[in-house]
Amino acid sequence: MTSLRISLGYELEVRGRSREVEQQAFHNVIDQVVLGDRLGFDTAWFVEHHFTRGFSHSSAPDLVLAAASQRTERIHLGLGVVLLPFQSPIRTAERVATLDVISGGRVEFGTGRGASPLEYQAFRKPFEKSRQIWEDSLEATLAIWRADGEPISRSNEFFEIPDVAVYPRPAQVPHPPVWVASTSLEGYLAAAKHGYNLLGMTMLKGIDDVAEDIAAYRQCLADNGFDPDSRRVALMIPWFVAETREQAFETAADPVLWYIRRQVNLVTPPDYYDARHATHRVLGQLAAGMPPEEAMATLREHHMVVVDDVEGSRKAAARIAEAGATDLILQAQVGGLAHEHVCESMRLFMAEVAK
Repeated sequence: MTSLRISLGYELEVRGRSREVEQQAFHNVIDQVVLGDRLGFDTAWFVEHHFTRGFSHSSAPDLVLAAASQRTERIHLGLGVVLLPFQSPIRTAERVATLDVISGGRVEFGTGRGASPLEYQAFRKPFEKSRQIWEDSLEATLAIWRADGEPISRSNEFFEIPDVAVYPRPAQVPHPPVWVASTSLEGYLAAAKHGYNLLGMTMLKGIDDVAEDIAAYRQCLADNGFDPDSRRVALMIPWFVAETREQAFETAADPVLWYIRRQVNLVTPPDYYDARHATHRVLGQLAAGMPPEEAMATLREHHMVVVDDVEGSRKAAARIAEAGATDLILQAQVGGLAHEHVCESMRLFMAEVAK
């Protein structure tokens, strides 16, 4: 039995250009969240991305989660994450609080600044100021909720809150749990300084380097007066489990490698030279340049992805916990993997790996 809380994570990839394929993808993921609710998954997390055909059609995750909330009873609903720089804190507070109310207080509020220059260009926000915009927007959103329906004012270069009361108030008091998503040590430490929970991934660095960053995050929590044991660390990993390793590879290797190529090419464009994403580009070269068997072996060795049998998945989950994670977010639906295979993997994981 693993000590990790097990959740689901969705980019909402669409592998195909037809409207029918796109629409079916939405129905499939909601059905998977309903199944996850019955199987005992802790949270269903949905990302927010824009303008990335194929890789992620999850541009309005709060609406997908609102639909799922009406067909589920206990699974938490994770916004992983709301890209705060792209809208007013007023709208963020209103929409997240509405989701919390209609779901009976099941929202997990993940926040982030985004990593795609294309998104910043389209929304006309300066990428070089993304961290400051995110910090100011998060402070303002939390201030709105803590005001408990009383008027509040904020004014800066990027938004105005002109002494208004914002409704509805969230069901959770004073607000849903706050998470920060990051792939860098800098981001981990920024989250720790404020005592926020952490959303990470192993795809860029591999589990050994991520473990070092988690240790630094927990030390920073302590240095800033927070109890490290009271904060959660979730790692999101593409994961497929089958009865045999051969079956797992045959079923999921192609979807996983397709997903990784899209991740690299669309989230970090080839002409973008931010040094913080250097390993991102190395991984893209790895996935694109090696034969599938060799690429998957390297990715699995570093727990960037897990495509394995039950025993291999148990060992991988143990390594994730050893690295300091409290939560494991399975990207069970990845790269256009067939709906029936996703559901089979979910069932097998909860029956044989998690228990």
